[in-house]
Parts: sequence; C-alpha cells; structure tokens
Amino acid sequence: MFLPCRGVFTAQPRSVIGGHLIGLLSGALFTFVPHSLMLPSIANYSIAVGVSIFLMVATDTEHPPASGTALGVAMIGFSPGVLVAVVANATLISLAHHFLKRYMKKLTR
Repeated sequence: MFLPCRGVFTAQPRSVIGGHLIGLLSGALFTFVPHSLMLPSIANYSIAVGVSIFLMVATDTEHPPASGTALGVAMIGFSPGVLVAVVANATLISLAHHFLKRYMKKLTR
C-alpha cells in the first residue's frame, strides 16, 4: 500500500539547490580531515554524509540525493570546477522541473 508523505517536498528548488550546497559544504569540510588508511577513510566519508543530512534537516532543505554530493566531494576533493558543476546542475534540474511540471506524471493520489 502506498502512503504518501504529507508536507515533505524534497524536489522543490529550495531543497534541491540548498541540499546540494549543503552537501558540497559538508563534503568540502571533510576533505581537510587526513585519512590515508581504509577504515579512517570510510569513517570520514560516513561522517560527511551524516553531517550533510543533519544540516539539511536543520535548515529544512532535505534532498536525499544531495548526500551523494557530500560523499563525492569528500572522496574526490573540492575544486572550483566541482562548485560550478554542482551549482549549475542543481539550478538546471530545478529550472527543468519548474518549466516541465505540467508534463510530468503525478504519482501521488
């Protein structure tokens, strides 16, 4: 049985853009933590994702895929190119959603 969530809009521009910016910030912060061995690396990446989720909930910008941004940035590192790519893609996805909303199928009842 499908039970829709009420009041949670994770695909709104505020959540998409804000969530990815928080994921980017969280991942960038955890690139500065030294981690050369496997176990500390796994812990570092996990904490980066956890912090991004916490900050998204605290700022009401929950967007679950944005935690993947935190993981990716924590793993590969931060650069201006990553910043431009994340911001541009989040903005383009939000604009596409806004302009194509009437053509999208509504899955909730």
